[in-house]
Amino acid sequence: MQRSLHRTLAWSMATLVLVAPSLSAQKLVQAPKVILGGVPFSLTLEGAEDTAADYEIRDADGVVLASGSLGAQATVTVEDIVVAGRSGLPLTLRLGSTTETLDRPFAYGWYSLMPPLIAILMALIFREVVTALLAGIWLGALAVAGYNPLQALWRVVDTYAVPALADSNGHTQIVVFSLLLGGMVGIIARNGGTQGIVDAVAPFASTSRRGKIATWLAGLAIFFDDYANTLIVGNTMRPITDRLKISREKLAYIVDSTAAPVAALVPISTWVGYEISLIGDGLDIAAAQQSANPALAEALSTANPFGVFINTIPYLFYPLLAVAFVFLTSVMDRDLGPMAAAEKRAASGGGLHRPGATLATDTSSAIMQAKDGVSPRWYNAALPVLTVILVVLGGLYTDGRASAGPGASLMEIFGAADPFATLLWGSFAGCVVGIALSVGQRILSLQEALDAWAGGMKAMVTAMVILVMAWSLGQVTEDVGTAQFLAQAVSDALPLGLVPALVFVISAAIAFATGTSWATMAILIPLVIPLAVTLGGAEHFAVGGGYSILLGSISSVLAGAIFGDHCSPISDTTVLSSTAAACDHVDHVRTQLPYALLVAVVAMTIGDLGTAFGIPHWFALLGGVGVLFAILRVWGTPTGDQPSEASAT
Repeated sequence: MQRSLHRTLAWSMATLVLVAPSLSAQKLVQAPKVILGGVPFSLTLEGAEDTAADYEIRDADGVVLASGSLGAQATVTVEDIVVAGRSGLPLTLRLGSTTETLDRPFAYGWYSLMPPLIAILMALIFREVVTALLAGIWLGALAVAGYNPLQALWRVVDTYAVPALADSNGHTQIVVFSLLLGGMVGIIARNGGTQGIVDAVAPFASTSRRGKIATWLAGLAIFFDDYANTLIVGNTMRPITDRLKISREKLAYIVDSTAAPVAALVPISTWVGYEISLIGDGLDIAAAQQSANPALAEALSTANPFGVFINTIPYLFYPLLAVAFVFLTSVMDRDLGPMAAAEKRAASGGGLHRPGATLATDTSSAIMQAKDGVSPRWYNAALPVLTVILVVLGGLYTDGRASAGPGASLMEIFGAADPFATLLWGSFAGCVVGIALSVGQRILSLQEALDAWAGGMKAMVTAMVILVMAWSLGQVTEDVGTAQFLAQAVSDALPLGLVPALVFVISAAIAFATGTSWATMAILIPLVIPLAVTLGGAEHFAVGGGYSILLGSISSVLAGAIFGDHCSPISDTTVLSSTAAACDHVDHVRTQLPYALLVAVVAMTIGDLGTAFGIPHWFALLGGVGVLFAILRVWGTPTGDQPSEASAT
């Protein structure tokens, strides 16, 4: 999930700031880096300070693709420009009295799928993710560089890797937050706090079943942000699950499948403000298109986006069933496929992770173990972790309250807060408390505490490299228009009852290929809401806000984005789940993928299709849980409970 905060339509996603200095009066300020054949794109033009002018865009054959007027000091985005083939380039732009040639590398639409697909396939086949990500980035950069292999190699570094780390959408903050939290984990491991937590929880989490349920409950408790959820739950519960011989793959799955789903479902989280703003924009666009139906236009324009979001929650079948399936596999202590093999390996003493696995976090260093002679005390770990949670929650409230203004609801306050800044405050405060406890009790000297802090951050280096590469590949998919090409699959002639299910598939495909659920929502919600309304899907919505195809379509975008994000090895939350669980990243993807696919099929068939044809949502949810229970009961493999005194390997 890369948190792109640009609330734009799909065709403006793949743009590059490009100022043409030769145009003294008017400017071309945005253009795509790669033009895909048959896929619409946009150009942004800027008018002169005091002169209005006409503009005209022609292809190489002289065909007029777009024309219009550009006012003084005005900016216009010309959308839905389509170049059918390579012969249509270069384009000629006439801006007032000035003519400019615009040439860009050309690629066929299918090529835009190659960078993510190659990266994903290589990672799954060879079980080595860094090389796979680099190959995908280079393949996308090849098109951007005009198919010059050497230039593409340089672009991997200067255009993608470095800018990805310094991205304005919070990437730097996420890296620093992860490193700080890793440093805190190093401190509490060294001062004996981690072992103290394990000893304190041992009487309660005495079996693998109880350990999994405890991890699931912890995932539900930290609902306010998926990043915080992933890293705090994974790092806190890992020593406990290790002692109970729960595989690292299973821990990563529980962490990953409770983080984003819970944050997306709870009305008070860092997700909800973003989702509501997109829904509001989509409703406004749909209302503007309903000039022939004033009543419907009024209903759409006056609808409360927050109320619409609340109404979508019972129809978010994939997130709800994903959380339920984690509970079922935990309480039944049964697993399927690769996950069952991983659990049996761990339970039988074959290792918490696959032999030869490349762990996203290195926990084997002596600096990550308790200092000799230290007495384990649970509060030396609990207090720093609690500090992180309280500071983040308090920061979200105070920062959001200042932005939302007086009289704002709690949901509005959380939605207006800057989540990245508050995560930094919390992780830094946790480090300070951890060092203070260690030095104040004379468990560690100041130098030893700082060494443990640095050791914890060092253990995160591999994961941070993977994360930066994943972000780089996400930028590549944006530049080559992957999302735009996939969005083309949304037809204007879809059968109305199939719209929610098909939207789920398209949303999942975009999130899987791009590794980001937030950008997927930004692309599809402004497209899907007007589409569903045009197809007649807002009938019940207009007369009372009850269930409609429109409501189902909105929920399908949100649910499909989370599903695709869960399946994608280039998703940042997937990477962070591997990091927090100290699991091989490819092993995490390989074991989680069948579970995500199973839940998605049940959610789509019983949930999206069922409710579209009249089944009540509560019946669909109960039916989905029943089907998942039956599958686990019939085909699931018991993994067995392990006593708490069993030692990890």
